[in-house]
Amino acid sequence: MLFDIPWAIVDLETTGGHIGRDRITEIGLIMLDGDQLRRYQTLVNPLQPIPPFIENMTGISNEMVQAQPPFAAIAAELLPMLQGRLLLAHNVRFDYGFLRNEFRRVGLRLQSATLCTVKLSRRLYPQHFKHNLDSIIQRHGLQLPDRHRAMADAEALLLFLQSAMAELGEEAVQLAIGQVLAQPDLPPGVDAALVDDLPDLPGVYTIWGEKGAALYVGRASNVRGKVVSQLAQDGKYGKDPSIQRPIRRIECQETVGDLGAHLLEQRLLRELQPFYNHRSRLANDLCSIQLDHGQGEFMRPAIVYADQLDFSRTADLYGLFRSPKEARKVLAEIANGNGLCQSVLGVEALTSRKGVGCAGISSGRCRGACIGKEGAPQHNMRLMQALARIKVKPWPFPAPVAVVETDEVTGVAVEHVFDRWCYLGSRATGEQALAGTPSFDIDTYKLLDAYLKKPAEGSSLRLLG
Repeated sequence: MLFDIPWAIVDLETTGGHIGRDRITEIGLIMLDGDQLRRYQTLVNPLQPIPPFIENMTGISNEMVQAQPPFAAIAAELLPMLQGRLLLAHNVRFDYGFLRNEFRRVGLRLQSATLCTVKLSRRLYPQHFKHNLDSIIQRHGLQLPDRHRAMADAEALLLFLQSAMAELGEEAVQLAIGQVLAQPDLPPGVDAALVDDLPDLPGVYTIWGEKGAALYVGRASNVRGKVVSQLAQDGKYGKDPSIQRPIRRIECQETVGDLGAHLLEQRLLRELQPFYNHRSRLANDLCSIQLDHGQGEFMRPAIVYADQLDFSRTADLYGLFRSPKEARKVLAEIANGNGLCQSVLGVEALTSRKGVGCAGISSGRCRGACIGKEGAPQHNMRLMQALARIKVKPWPFPAPVAVVETDEVTGVAVEHVFDRWCYLGSRATGEQALAGTPSFDIDTYKLLDAYLKKPAEGSSLRLLG
């Protein structure tokens, strides 16, 4: 016997891969209690359309599920079949996450240990590169009908286990299972209860340490999955830092859309200044470049600061920088790449020896503006052409705008209000105007500019006023 506790193989078909927006269309469950084996399968009405490409892949159509019960109608019957069992699935986070969310929506809680058969296959057959279900079926010569149907895929996993035991021996399979289960989801000292109640949904999370210190702020399409992976450092979220300090609690705020998640993350980063977030993202010394347009003279770039000048109402700004050091570095790069004089641009001090010029003269990077070989008109023209590529865009609307994000399932809509690149706040559709004070921010500018170039699916833009 592989396990000394009841276990079950589970496979789901869904309307898509978004764990918060999509819904279950079919459940296939094989329950094993010692030598006893039971099967349970049912179609589920997802209460939302099944996209054509999903219908083509699974063979489950809207007509097939129309008369089937929704998940809420089978939840009370299904929960005892799952609760307390060891749940096996291929990419178990997907299936377990969808089930937890469905139960959560009807006020029930699923809590079970899990075993990922992808990890098990890698452990048993490290010589193979691919471990997706199609590869396993082909490699082991498994015969089954209705691929991409829930029960058929669950049966495939049972056949895989049986094939592995026949080929490698039950003891080897049990050892590999024990090794996979022994791999901690969380590092030593991190209480599993901290992540149990996190949602498998999009949102922004904050990891808190001792004495109320914010350690890290992050966002994810699946908060629980990302937090577990980040704390375990299993490689999937390798860009996030490893948290080495004691963790006392983890908070999450769910969001309707991606833009809302970015905005909330930015606000929390500014407010909390978390220890493990990259320091450059927390810098609060926003500056830009302005030009002195002296008549007949060389234009001189000057670094100006957002706390002294209202960037939202200032024309002819070039570049947005988190520090004057970053601004000077960009000016130096522009000078080197366009034959401009770094001393004229104020990046370096000119030597006191007459006729020697700047350091770029000897290397050929300066065309001689500092020693009179190039006049102001030519130098100014090339400077303006170079800076045009980083010019801060003017506000493209005659009034404030709201970006509206809507949850496709619940229909809940949230408006994110902006004016002159400044984020004023968010509100439910139909609420009164916000009383936020405009504040120009580099992250908000970049975020909104990127959105305007490529609006997110399921969102819209509304002119206010």
